[in-house]
Amino acid sequence: MLSLLDATVPYIELFKGIRLSTRPDYINDEVLLLLKKYNVTTIELGAQSMNDEVLKANKRGHNALDVVKASKLIKSYGFNLGLQMMTGLYKSDYNSDLYTANEFIKLKPDCVRIYPTVVMKNTELETLYNKGLYVPMTLSESVELCSEIITMFYKNSIDVIRVGLHYSDSLKENDVAKNYHPAFKELCESKIFLNKILSEVKNYDSKDFTVYVNKKSLSKAIGQNKSNIKELNNLGYNVVFKTDNNLSKYDILINR
Repeated sequence: MLSLLDATVPYIELFKGIRLSTRPDYINDEVLLLLKKYNVTTIELGAQSMNDEVLKANKRGHNALDVVKASKLIKSYGFNLGLQMMTGLYKSDYNSDLYTANEFIKLKPDCVRIYPTVVMKNTELETLYNKGLYVPMTLSESVELCSEIITMFYKNSIDVIRVGLHYSDSLKENDVAKNYHPAFKELCESKIFLNKILSEVKNYDSKDFTVYVNKKSLSKAIGQNKSNIKELNNLGYNVVFKTDNNLSKYDILINR
């Protein structure tokens, strides 16, 4: 750790600060005092879950209380706090992942990352999968769950800085369950808009609507390959999308 931090010293004036990621059970006063001296500004914790049964089953080596203690200590030293969660882990389910999101919100992190579990070749998780002891979420199930979690964080002013793993050929080739998608966040954000639209239009007799969204959100509202338009058309709705930059990121305005 010291050798890596020492390497930043000649260049630190060129940057606003250092962001790092570590385990919840590696945080203590001594470490935080040291990181402060090296101009570390943001510490992210690989919490993954706030369910102790899930953490134990996945051999994480820490528990939920470690996350709580580390988060509070990090904030007390003035660092920005980031929390990382994994959805669809072994022994977890939809509700336990929503519970983790709610527990994250209570800790008031500055940012979060959401990583759906990907089953890789030559891992213990693959062995459980092949034996039928672990059934990973399908892509559509994962999109539904993570779209709800993103909305929860957004409503609580918590910045979601990453959803889904960065693409790599190795990742794509070794994905056993085939539920990885390189544009996962965009799928989730499109789902947020689709769910919002469906929630509102069901209250009207008319089937023709104009949906206004922020210009930056237009492609997400329309969906990949116009998937949201196609879905709405299949349900009998005729929808036209237009922009209104007075609307915030995930807001919509519907005119009949």
